This record gives sequence, structure tokens and C-alpha cells, in this order.
Amino acid sequence: MGKRANGEGSVFPYKDGWAGYVWVTTPEGKRTRKWVYGKTREETHEKWVQLHAEAKRGPVVTKSPTLGAYLDYWLREVIEPNLAPSTAATYEVFSRLYIGPALGKKRLDKLGVRDVQTWYNKLRVTCQCCAQGKDARRSKPKCCAAGSCCGQIASDRTVRDAWTILRAALNSAVREELLTRNVAALMRVPKPRRRKVKPWSVDEARLFLESARVRRDPLYAAYVLILAVGLRRGEVLGLRWEDVDLDSAEMTIGWQLQRVRGHLYHRETKTEASDAVLPLVDICVTALRDRQAEQEAARKVAKGEWVDKGLVFTTRTGRPVEPRNFNRSFAKAIKQADVRSIPVHATRKTCASLLVALDVHPRIAMQILRHSQIAVTMNIYSEVSSEATRQALKKLGKQLS
Repeated sequence: MGKRANGEGSVFPYKDGWAGYVWVTTPEGKRTRKWVYGKTREETHEKWVQLHAEAKRGPVVTKSPTLGAYLDYWLREVIEPNLAPSTAATYEVFSRLYIGPALGKKRLDKLGVRDVQTWYNKLRVTCQCCAQGKDARRSKPKCCAAGSCCGQIASDRTVRDAWTILRAALNSAVREELLTRNVAALMRVPKPRRRKVKPWSVDEARLFLESARVRRDPLYAAYVLILAVGLRRGEVLGLRWEDVDLDSAEMTIGWQLQRVRGHLYHRETKTEASDAVLPLVDICVTALRDRQAEQEAARKVAKGEWVDKGLVFTTRTGRPVEPRNFNRSFAKAIKQADVRSIPVHATRKTCASLLVALDVHPRIAMQILRHSQIAVTMNIYSEVSSEATRQALKKLGKQLS
């Protein structure tokens, strides 16, 4: 091996095997020893060489937390302060239900590609009712806890999302110099196919809106906005009257309403690409004027019980409309209109398909739907003006009026 310089460490017999150490610098800047062990001198020397090379590349962690402990820190200090509440809640649920139980006790620096691959493969075939004790928590077990496994296997999308969140956590550990590589990123994970929902046709959208208008559905104006302008559910429910200018036929999109972990959040939209000043077509202006009159009438009836939140869509006492209640109202309106059932989030696809069916240029459709990338709308691009956007929306409004 030759004579080593000061600070290189050494390898020597230790108990029933061999031991070695290398002087390293920790991420905190402290100079200390890190040890390696093996049954033979060759095994220990190989580990020593790897550690020595790692020490030359940069800081080395001497005390590594478990993956579970790091996930707790990552969610609390990195995710919650920087991401939307709904996104943070999703990360927490996936970490708690799918990652922590299998990998949480594994030391961060000992986590290998094989560990992650084994976890991934097992997650794809494990009944989550059994793994999470869902049936066991029922007052009267009826499947897994009763001895008859229901085979509630996680979808391919769920499994990939769990892996994606693990990869993001390990990426953070690499940035913090707790790891030298991300073992989850070294895996090859198949991308599941998205379940395609067929959007409504122009006739189906018209029938739905006509039914809601005839019945004087209190959420008729909301249905118009999600179909004619492609607003998301949270954006509709978070829309404020101060952001609506009916005289100029414009509205500003910048707020959304979300229910996360039992709390109702009225917060800014997720990205700057979601913010926009959109022109309102005639059908939208008419529907919003009617909504304004209906709300004023409800305010007079409620009297002292009215809670003024400044929102366009509220309950009979001025409070925000719960997102889940909106879903229920939308599903009920579909049945009453006797049209094909689609989820609320598919209305944006309906709006997009209507714009394409009406020969609206893809760049205009992108501006209306506020996609961050043209590839989301279509794989082409061009320049448009705000007047072109207004004309496209008027064209769509005539079809739906």
C-alpha cells in the first residue's frame, strides 16, 4: 500500500475482522474520522478506498438519519413552506402510507437501488387494505381482517407517484450533501397510461347549461365559467367580485379555494401561468349578472346571518362553497340534464375540445386555458393578440348560448 500521508487514515486488524478510518470533513465543516469495517483485509481496504475517494470529492456525512426521520424533516422544513397546501398534503399521505412503512427504518446512507426496487415491486402487488389496516379499523370487518383478502392493489399511477415522491426526497438529501447519489433516480420505472376521459361535445355542453339555466341552478354561472372559459373548480369557487368587471366584460384569475387537511384555504393560484385577465363572452356576463342579483336577494333574506367574504359563489349565508359540495351539485345537475357523466376536472378538456372544434387557433386556446406550455394544448405555436382571444371566446359563447 505504501506509506500514507497525514490525514489519509489507515486499515488494521480489529476484533474478529478488520477496520479502517479516513479523515473526512462533514457538511457542517467539522474534521473527523469515519470508520469502515469488514471480515477480511481486502474487503475493508476496498471500502476504505471508496470512502477515501468520497472524502476527496467533498463533505461526507458521518451520522446518517433513517429515511423515515429524513422524510419527516423534509416534509416539515422543505415541502410545507415552499409548496401549495394541497401538494404538501399529498406528499405527506404518500410518505406515510406507502414509503415509510417499508423503507422508513432504513438508514439513509445504507439505502440502495436494490432496496428501492424491492419496495417498488412489492408495492405493486400488495393489498393496501391489508397493509394499511383499512378493514381492521371498521367496527365490523368484512374482508381482509375477516380472513378474505379483497386484493385492493394500488394503481400503477399511485405506485409511480410514490416512487416520484421518494426520488424528490432523496434529491433533496443529495442537495444537502447527506447523500452522494440518488438511488431512486437510478431505477427505470414505467410510465403508466393516463385514463382518457372523453369530453362533452358542443351539443352535450349546451344541453347541460340549458338544463341548469331553466332550473335556475344557483351554480349555473359557475358551470358557464368552467365550460366556456375553462376555469378550474378551485378558481371558480375562489373568484372574487373585485376581480370581475362586468362593464368591461373582463375578469382576473388569481385566487383559488381549496379544502386541505380540514382547513379551507383561499389562496393565490398555483403558478403565474394560471394567473390571467380573461375577456368574458356574453353568456358569461349574463350569467354573472344573474348571479349578482341572486346573491343580493340571498343577502337580504339572510340579514344578520350573512357573512360577507366577497366571493362570487357562496352559500345562502355568504360562506364559501365547499369543493366537495360543488362536485355533488355538478353530478346532480348532470343527471337532471340527462347527459353523459364526466368529472368536474374534465370540463377543462371539454372547453379545449370545444375550442378546437370551433377552429380556434392552438395558441389562442393555450391563452384561454392558461397552459404553461403549448405542448399541453397542441404541439404548434404562433403569436396572437388579446383581441383574437376575445373573438375566440365570443365565438364559443355563441355556440353555448
